[in-house]
Amino acid sequence: MTVLAKVNSLDWSKIQSDMDDNGFAEVPELLSKAECDVLVGLYDDNAAKFRSRIVMARHNFGSGEYKYFDYPLPDLVRELRQALFPHLAVIANQWAQYLGSSDCWPESLDTFLEACHAANQKRPTPLLLKYGEGDYNCLHQDLYGEVYFPFQIVIQLSERGLDYEGGELVLVEQRPRMQSRPAVITVGKGGAAIIPVRDRPARGAKGWKRTTMRHGVGTIKKGSRHTLGMIFHDAT
Repeated sequence: MTVLAKVNSLDWSKIQSDMDDNGFAEVPELLSKAECDVLVGLYDDNAAKFRSRIVMARHNFGSGEYKYFDYPLPDLVRELRQALFPHLAVIANQWAQYLGSSDCWPESLDTFLEACHAANQKRPTPLLLKYGEGDYNCLHQDLYGEVYFPFQIVIQLSERGLDYEGGELVLVEQRPRMQSRPAVITVGKGGAAIIPVRDRPARGAKGWKRTTMRHGVGTIKKGSRHTLGMIFHDAT
């Protein structure tokens, strides 16, 4: 099955319902185990095209490291980004309506990237992350300029219980005049979590309201964990 066919076959109605209700959605199997292994292998492949490597501890981001892909993206990453965007744009436009926002997301990723490039955001943002024992990622938001798409996807490339222990994806919702609400997300190898980049609409007694979201990764207790971060806006 092609990447496009696999993405189109997902239950997007359920994904939208989960996003509305919880602020995130889990996709049990987005990539095959073989596809995950290919992506993990790219991290230390000298022939792979990356634009930068970030060591988190140097910037107080946490502990661990990640690499941003350069253009042209690997075929699998490019195809995933292209195939996912139209479906997510539908949900993004619905969220904008909930919040009374004038934001309107196009059907095409290429059209959206034109807006990024017009704002001088021209560097690709899909990335591979690598965590070892004791590593973690502090709560953060992946904003790289004034233009940003409201969703990103975290794809698990390693097998919990076999490759690593711990390292749960943590999503925290900062609710107005209320204590923050955490969610711990665990998906298997090849599974994915769709999460907000900056905020989400949440149902309240008087209708929808905007709440701030941040995400991070808990401490790796054992082994090594790799993930693919699929971000749709480019960076300055």
